[in-house]
Amino acid sequence: MTVLPPVDGVAPSRPALLPRRLGAGSLLVLGIGNILGAGVYVMTGTAAAQYAGPAVMASFVIAAIACALVGLCYAELASRHPQSGSAYSYCRANFGTGMAWSLGWLLLLEYSLSASMLALGFVGYLDSLLRGFGAGLPAMLSTPLVTASMVHGVTTLEFGPRLNVFAALAAMAAAAVMALGIGKSMLVNTLLVVIKITVLLVFIVVGATAIDPAHWHPFVPANEGNFMYGWQGVARAASMLFFAYLGFETVSTAAAETHNPNRDVPIGILGSLGVCTLLYIAAAAVLTGLVPFRELGVPDPIAVAVDHMGRPGLAIVIKLGALTGLASVLLANAYGQSRICFAIAADRLLPPLFLRRHPRSGSLWQANLVLGAVAATGAALLPVSLLGDMVSLGVTCCFVIVALTLIKTRSRGTDDSPGFRVPLGGIRVRGIWLGTVPVLAIVTSVVMVLPVVIDIGGRALHGDVVPALMLSGYLLLGVVIYFLYGRPRAAAHAMEPL
Repeated sequence: MTVLPPVDGVAPSRPALLPRRLGAGSLLVLGIGNILGAGVYVMTGTAAAQYAGPAVMASFVIAAIACALVGLCYAELASRHPQSGSAYSYCRANFGTGMAWSLGWLLLLEYSLSASMLALGFVGYLDSLLRGFGAGLPAMLSTPLVTASMVHGVTTLEFGPRLNVFAALAAMAAAAVMALGIGKSMLVNTLLVVIKITVLLVFIVVGATAIDPAHWHPFVPANEGNFMYGWQGVARAASMLFFAYLGFETVSTAAAETHNPNRDVPIGILGSLGVCTLLYIAAAAVLTGLVPFRELGVPDPIAVAVDHMGRPGLAIVIKLGALTGLASVLLANAYGQSRICFAIAADRLLPPLFLRRHPRSGSLWQANLVLGAVAATGAALLPVSLLGDMVSLGVTCCFVIVALTLIKTRSRGTDDSPGFRVPLGGIRVRGIWLGTVPVLAIVTSVVMVLPVVIDIGGRALHGDVVPALMLSGYLLLGVVIYFLYGRPRAAAHAMEPL
């Protein structure tokens, strides 16, 4: 068992248990595999139908700018601290166990609900594909327990005697593939990424020939209140789409398994972010140009768009591509989540099962299966729109903490250490380094999440308390686990002799 050397004078607390097998190409594939999925295949339709209309293209640009700023912070921190756990590891090295647990708990929320949402989208496209052959999935087994509908800006939740069993199975299947081992799963993921990019490009190119420009007018629909349309709606949609770029965070979780983190991690983060942003905007333009935006509030908006084109053969190809795309994101999501749990469990804040590797494949197989079961539960019970808001809140909190972590790291006077550095410099105020990039990342992240917070608060005041209760309950559960389980064990572990 080898121990990582100190980085910037900070000795890491955990052994390097995971072998270095990945290069810049693998990280780029991993990032694209995780980014290019839910944002274009699932959430674009909901964001356009409920909030932004055709201006969802502008929402993607706004979200991409904010994510690029945070991505630069991730790239520098991953270069300085090439450990599993990504933001969690950075935060622990600078702010201690309590703050790190808070961040880790939010990251688990992000990844679990993202997996649930991806599984819902997967089932939506599968059902659409099967209906094209005259079949379809039983509604009782392909609809979550809770469904949501929006009328005049008010969300109504309905409970019914149903469970999305197929979405739960999709989430568990991704976990099972990842449990087979990183070598096999990365090969599968690479193949899926190539297929889904090819198919998405076909949709963009062919769909562009069938666009009706009238669907883009007005580009920003008139504001109807409660964040429905207008520039308020554009901002609200950007907040919802913020999480769609989470894939670059997954790249940083792989830093400990990368041959040359100083070079490979920044390439993986910024490269995947740039490629996927262009594809998101192009796909959103085609999507809203093919279908009136109010008809896109479904888990499978691209399936709806290709059906409007009247090309059955192309529709089958596109839907198959969407299925492979969502499958690749499920795999990459499962990878990132298991690495974060590995880092948290190494500090004794989670049970040791999250550390156990398979004797033959070396995978974190128990962690993958447990986390897959959590995601499967969310997919079986909850609707897409509710999951999207919860994920966006968790993502924003994590991004702010990452930017603060970089500020504290640089404030300790380690500006001259080797590796990637964020551009545009900064100033020192009373010994605190205020970098242009991390400060802008904090500001934009807070601005991005405000519409979600205001919307959830407003809904609670009008009787729609489910989102607020879910978030509050999850945070309370995190506090209980930390004080009753994690903190005592972490303190005992810190007192153990080396």
